[in-house]
Amino acid sequence: MKIKEVILFTNNIQNQKQFYKDTLCFELLCDSKEKVSFKTGTSILSFVSVETPVNPSHFAFNIPSNQAEDALKWLQERVEVLPSGDDLISDFVDWNAKAIYFYDNDRNIVEFIARKNLEINSNVAFSSKSVVSISEMAIAVNTIKTIYRSINHIKHISIYSGDLNRFCALGNDEGLFILVNKAIKGWHPTKEEAFTSNFIIKGDYNFSFENGEVKELL
Repeated sequence: MKIKEVILFTNNIQNQKQFYKDTLCFELLCDSKEKVSFKTGTSILSFVSVETPVNPSHFAFNIPSNQAEDALKWLQERVEVLPSGDDLISDFVDWNAKAIYFYDNDRNIVEFIARKNLEINSNVAFSSKSVVSISEMAIAVNTIKTIYRSINHIKHISIYSGDLNRFCALGNDEGLFILVNKAIKGWHPTKEEAFTSNFIIKGDYNFSFENGEVKELL
């Protein structure tokens, strides 16, 4: 499952621009008062300015399979890495992957994840240009089954991990929707409350997630 673009909403577009352009050094593709967009590997990450309150989101970038430790060192020079227990790298044995987490300026939880199953290795020093693509978009919901059915109505999608009760990852190693029952589970690794947040996604699946509902983009 390929994710071409994720559009998030922000009350602080200039702060987000500063973070992704100056702190993480992503290439700026679009720069206006209403919208900023960044090249993130083969994907685009965009922020649209709104005046209504915005809840924080969680999303992830795929990075080279062999560069989790290199990415950690690079990030530590720029942001505060969120610990996972006593460690700064989460080791997801069942997913054959390692991940690192941090906040952006809107307190979105951002993740760099190195998936060994993809076998994307690099010998180049890690930088923002090493990012492969946006690989996960999390969706905090009241009932996972309802959102699962809505996404499947657009186009069939396989369950990668979990179930329809507490946590369910849909898709594959290239792209995943992370469905979380917010009444039961918080965000990893902070365990903070998972809020429902609006977004738009484009790629193999094209829809807006607005006020807890999936709306296909035609």
